[in-house]
Amino acid sequence: MQTPRLEALPPAEGIWLDIDVTTQRLVVWQGAARRAEYAISSGLAGHGQHEGSGQTPLGWHYVRAAIGEGQPLGCVFRGRRPTGEVYSPELAAAHPTRDWILTRILWLCGLEPGHNRGGDLDSQRRYIYLHGTPPIEPMGVAASHGCIRMRDEALLEVFAMAIPGTPVWLHD
Repeated sequence: MQTPRLEALPPAEGIWLDIDVTTQRLVVWQGAARRAEYAISSGLAGHGQHEGSGQTPLGWHYVRAAIGEGQPLGCVFRGRRPTGEVYSPELAAAHPTRDWILTRILWLCGLEPGHNRGGDLDSQRRYIYLHGTPPIEPMGVAASHGCIRMRDEALLEVFAMAIPGTPVWLHD
């Protein structure tokens, strides 16, 4: 994995993700060609950079780690590790306050020192992910704790394209 350089973004040829928190959409680009588009759900508290804010950080990031390859659809993660559970309405009823992280995780790392990298602004240390969410959670509206939530099937498609090192532009 090679860390993208800010001056080379967006890439002229490679895959990159464009996440608009205003429209609640994620677009997968290959250079200047649009490959796919998906509804997302970003932070209910809006956008912002600080740890503990519950906000979605803006700016250039990259996929630092892709977690969950080979796990079943609906696999439940805690601490970036599969719990052995698969999401179901019965499991949700047994754990009504859990913030569900399902199916796959694309863990983001900021590329802009002093904005989304370093100190209490660091997206990676804030555990900002793209991850799956239960089908009962809304898409197209801000509702997360700061991460980017996606439908499991959409996340699987993005996961297949956005390997570690893939640039991600989060903006309003």
